[in-house]
Amino acid sequence: MIEITQGISISEDELVFKTSRSGGPGGQNVNKVSTGVTVFFDVTHCQSLSEVQKQRILTQLGGRADKRGVIRVAWQMYRTQKANRQGAVERLKQLLAQALIKRPARKKTRIPYAVHQRRLDRKRGRSMLKQQRTRKNLAGDFGD
Repeated sequence: MIEITQGISISEDELVFKTSRSGGPGGQNVNKVSTGVTVFFDVTHCQSLSEVQKQRILTQLGGRADKRGVIRVAWQMYRTQKANRQGAVERLKQLLAQALIKRPARKKTRIPYAVHQRRLDRKRGRSMLKQQRTRKNLAGDFGD
């Protein structure tokens, strides 16, 4: 069992692992050994999660899930397949835990009256300053 958060865990049987050759430096080892690991987790068919949790995960991680609700995490940071497998599982755990955090609803707040008045006073002052800069069209100023 892989523990996502306290009280929520998924079975390792629900994860599908696929190996591939890693890219980047590593010389001959990279060319001949499949050390990169990709983990696939089918959220929609997971029996460890409730429907509400599944919906929350798919909403939060929508960009990472495909049309069928499968989340894919690829990992090729380490030189060994075992380390990459652990890294991929850890990353999946982080993503799921982050998605399952319920954020508190934002409280609507009003702008304090004094702050509102201060803003309007500044606007009025700025407007008056600009009006003073304009040229006054006086009776004798027609350029005759």
